[in-house]
Amino acid sequence: MNSVIKSVAYTLVHAPDLVIHAGTTQTTERIVNPESEYLKQLPDALRTFEQAVNYAPNQAYIGGMTPEGLAEIPMPWYENAVKASRFGKFGEIAPQEELYLMMQICDCFDLVMLEAGFVSGVVKASEDHPLFTMSIVSRIKAGVEFGAIEAEVTNNGAEGLYHGGKLVGCVKKAHSIDENLSAHVILENLVSKATSVLSLLHLTKNAGIDPASIDCVIDCSEEAVGDMNQRGGGNLAKASAEIAGFIGATGNDMRAFCAAPVHAIISAAALVKSGTYKNVVVTAGGSTAKLGMNAKDHVKKGLPVLEDVLGGFAVLISENDGINPEILSEYVGWHSVGSGSSPQAVITALVTDPLDKLGLKITDVDKFSPEMQNPDVTKPAGAGDVPEANFKMIGALAVKRGEMDRADLAGFVEKHGMMGFAPTQGHIPSGIPYLGHGREDMLAEKITRAMFVGKGSLFLGRMTNLFDGASFIVQKNTGGAETGSISEEQVRGLIAEALRDFAKSLGGE
Repeated sequence: MNSVIKSVAYTLVHAPDLVIHAGTTQTTERIVNPESEYLKQLPDALRTFEQAVNYAPNQAYIGGMTPEGLAEIPMPWYENAVKASRFGKFGEIAPQEELYLMMQICDCFDLVMLEAGFVSGVVKASEDHPLFTMSIVSRIKAGVEFGAIEAEVTNNGAEGLYHGGKLVGCVKKAHSIDENLSAHVILENLVSKATSVLSLLHLTKNAGIDPASIDCVIDCSEEAVGDMNQRGGGNLAKASAEIAGFIGATGNDMRAFCAAPVHAIISAAALVKSGTYKNVVVTAGGSTAKLGMNAKDHVKKGLPVLEDVLGGFAVLISENDGINPEILSEYVGWHSVGSGSSPQAVITALVTDPLDKLGLKITDVDKFSPEMQNPDVTKPAGAGDVPEANFKMIGALAVKRGEMDRADLAGFVEKHGMMGFAPTQGHIPSGIPYLGHGREDMLAEKITRAMFVGKGSLFLGRMTNLFDGASFIVQKNTGGAETGSISEEQVRGLIAEALRDFAKSLGGE
């Protein structure tokens, strides 16, 4: 039977100081133009935590509002705040100070140093947090004197952790000469791990499941974990599972640039459907490199820095329970080596090929979820409305295939698409942000099926010029029956009927 989407969690962490000190746009600017006007103006363009919480796309991401509700708010969204809570149906928006504490909790090699007063203040402010259980709190270490932190940053190459512009901690390098274990790389990996763990904790809470019942975790974030002998060897999945209390789980990392989450969910669904595992979690943490990626354009145009949050998510894929939406593992799409890189070739491979196998038209899919970047971020940077462009392309192909009238093209985006609401964190927007809302819509019988599309730029690694992509279809549960087949109960009924017919032919009953 098809595996199902049993639960989903989404989290964001507001990280304004990490924008300045860890985002690659800013770290590069400090190298090539350290006295730039942009770096001087940047601190004044950062948002407060309250502003990040009340930002409508962030609320849509954590389930504080629906995509339909987001569409009703006038754009630009940064000028039209909503009154909201940091907690949503799927997860939360956490403040930067709690991220630093979670990094310390996730640190297994005493590489994170936090100032004593800072630790006690965050612990006190977070004591009512629903996820700060005894097992998590017991991992918190006492802070150190400020002088020890300052010395590590000044003399030993540690990366400083700043809050409100003040040094409150640091991440030490893990090796004297290995660049793969430098303080900067350790910081990136710990942030990814910490934000993934936050999503994993919300996932088990949302699902009401015992963490020990998870069999496997697949991490699909963008960070590479390893040392000089096995750069990028992994394994963030098992490292995160340890902190989240998944004591029965194995795990591995899956990397495919922005397409990795879709690849990971396809793999997880197949593992569960095959009977290899009963419960598989796909997770990803945030990427510090992408913080403030387009901030130069935003600051130049008088906008606040909108790329100030780290995204995370976790998805629980389990055996078919006859209730939750099913992943149609036999009808996935993929961009093959020979697919070609034209827009039509890509959409054909990822969208229409799997639909043709299933005998469906493009218009038979209620909602498509391709790259779900927030247009508030991308349009001022000159990249346009990415989700809208994808929806228009899919709609145009439906017209070309004779599945829809040209006059209906204008309404296709509204009917089969949605506004983008995900932070530009690379792998985070790639299809997955709608999975939680889509699951809710199917359980409420608002829609029947949705398609999730992830794309990746393999050429970024300078190993190939190829494009990448994959897709999968999720549909409302059919009651545990295989798509395109009959259930075991139906089989037994047919056998019983055949036996009765046979008995009658012999003159029996």
